[in-house]
Amino acid sequence: MDLKGRVALITGASSGIGRATALALGEAGVRLALAARRRDRLATLADQIRAGGGEALILPTDMRDEETVRQMVAATHEQFGRLDILINNAGLGWFGVIAEGKTAEWREMLETNLLGLLWATREALRLMIPQRSGHIVNISSIAGRRTLAGMGVYSATKFGVIAVSEALRQEVYAHRIRVTVIEPGIVETEFINRIPPQAMERFRDVTPLQAEDVARTILWALRQPLHVDVFEVVVRPTNQGGP
Repeated sequence: MDLKGRVALITGASSGIGRATALALGEAGVRLALAARRRDRLATLADQIRAGGGEALILPTDMRDEETVRQMVAATHEQFGRLDILINNAGLGWFGVIAEGKTAEWREMLETNLLGLLWATREALRLMIPQRSGHIVNISSIAGRRTLAGMGVYSATKFGVIAVSEALRQEVYAHRIRVTVIEPGIVETEFINRIPPQAMERFRDVTPLQAEDVARTILWALRQPLHVDVFEVVVRPTNQGGP
């Protein structure tokens, strides 16, 4: 399916999978709203997209703040007049055993990875349901399928993303809105540096995915004919044999 002229809002767009996806969609002619906390990185990314002939709106956003998330979606609609694609990519991870866990870190993960996603999705649906069209892509993780010691709370948020995605699919399919959940394995991004050494030891010999690999997967799901909903995609490095 040709995506040219569609409008996409990407959270967590300043780096990693979000940034790579923004560049891929920009090349496909998608008009972009780019959200993240780091304004300077968003501005650099938007300049790169515009230099290639694309359209990009930057929206400095903290996904932990419900009102800011509401404003993010409203600003996208005000700029472009519609919203066709929401990519819920913003997320973070703090790792450590539960007995030594820090409440502030747990709360930050829950608010960013789950509540922020829910707020953005709810606001996007208020636009997509009247349109009777739309596509919501949620980025989970293989940690949302199986967890490891030291990753319990992070995994809980990613298990939650998968659960929310399936419930959402059942709620919105009659409005011709598609839902996709992407579950990457190890990806070479800033995030990888936070994974506990004992967990990373399992992946010592793994050649990680690049952010562009995941972006291509997202683009493939978006380009399916409108009667096709690719719901769940696990994308691992070829030599990642574990979870």
